[in-house]
Amino acid sequence: MSEITHSEPAPTLEEVWRLFRETDLKFQETDRQFKEGERRLQETERLMKEQSRELDRRFKETERLMKERSRELDRRIGELGGRLGDFVEGLIKPSVARLFQERGIPIHKTYSDVSANNPELALATQIDLFVINNNACALIEVKSKLSVDDVNDHLERMEKFKPLFPEYADKKAFGVVAAMVIPEDVARYAYRKGFFIIAQKGETAEMLNDAQFEPRAW
Repeated sequence: MSEITHSEPAPTLEEVWRLFRETDLKFQETDRQFKEGERRLQETERLMKEQSRELDRRFKETERLMKERSRELDRRIGELGGRLGDFVEGLIKPSVARLFQERGIPIHKTYSDVSANNPELALATQIDLFVINNNACALIEVKSKLSVDDVNDHLERMEKFKPLFPEYADKKAFGVVAAMVIPEDVARYAYRKGFFIIAQKGETAEMLNDAQFEPRAW
């Protein structure tokens, strides 16, 4: 007995054309999406190039401003260094002998920019002004504006002094801080640490320590 099979009916011409139209529409939509994606990619590349140029412009502008500020800072530091030198030579140095004489401490010699370096002790220091008499000496640190850190640095300098200058081992060593500007809290801190304090007052210099002050001797 033979087996009977049933096959699908062949598509009509109208169905074939419908399938072609649908396929063509899908191709057109895919092509449109592809072109849209390409357009967006190009737009993204354009924006990235613009952003890159803007970042490069800003970086160059920042670099230019930093160079200008660095030059300005160097100029101001140079001016400040000159002013500080004038302050030391024109006001503090000539006033030291008078200020200490008023405290009953005669000054016999004054030296500027005294330095020492002992590699064996791994110690080095620099003293802005150094004054001595027969029994005592004083190390004067001069700043434009005195800070707590400056006071602490001078404390370390005082500890280094006699190991670096053994020739003064038999003398009392006193610490002095001097500045154009001394904030009140910094002055109190230096006072408590046993330092003489010299400040600018108009065209002269004055000692800020009161009559009850007892200096620390190293």
